[in-house]
Amino acid sequence: MSTIKVISFDGDDTLWQNENFFQKFCSKFYDMLSEYGTTEEISKKLYDTEVKNIAIYGYGAKSMMLSMIETYCKITDGNGDIEIIDKIIKQGQQLLQMPVNLLDGVKEAVSTLKSTYKLVLATKGDLTDQKRKIDESGLQKYFYHIEIMAEKNATGYRELLDILDCAPENFLMVGNSMKSDILPVLELGGHAILIPYFVTWEHEKSDEVVDNPDFRQIASMKKLVSTIKDL
Repeated sequence: MSTIKVISFDGDDTLWQNENFFQKFCSKFYDMLSEYGTTEEISKKLYDTEVKNIAIYGYGAKSMMLSMIETYCKITDGNGDIEIIDKIIKQGQQLLQMPVNLLDGVKEAVSTLKSTYKLVLATKGDLTDQKRKIDESGLQKYFYHIEIMAEKNATGYRELLDILDCAPENFLMVGNSMKSDILPVLELGGHAILIPYFVTWEHEKSDEVVDNPDFRQIASMKKLVSTIKDL
């Protein structure tokens, strides 16, 4: 691990809780639209709308809220109840104010690693909401650099590495998403550690099996420091 100089952390579902709040928002949405179809049917229509809108709205609660309203309008042919739209907006606003709960072992890990490595926070999502989460997390003091990325793909990470003036072989990414946090970094020649969260958005899932000596998977943040030492 002597080649590693920079360790980058994902934010949502790696440092703090996130997706479980989104899932609860979705469940309420499916309940509100239950007269128009099953949960599976409504979920599929919402997911398709969300993916279509990523290029327009990006990621995050605001994007989901707008996609829910669009889905509802399509399902009802524009003849839905305005009170349902009002409920979607209010629940979306609640989601945007959810408390930031750090996951177990996060503060201990970043405080320990900061003495040896340059730490980076590389997250994606709505700019205002991500800034709020970062501020409320209390973790800013541990990070040498914070980047809110538009997209976490090979191009996005290459731009981040350029900003950091860091070669891929000196870079380690820690995150919960195989698609966004692991595969693009390995593609560039970097190191990656996956810490799965108990629930994952469908768009972030990947069935790819990784056979790469620069990749590790661990059960929790509590295992991170010892795993890095053993690499």
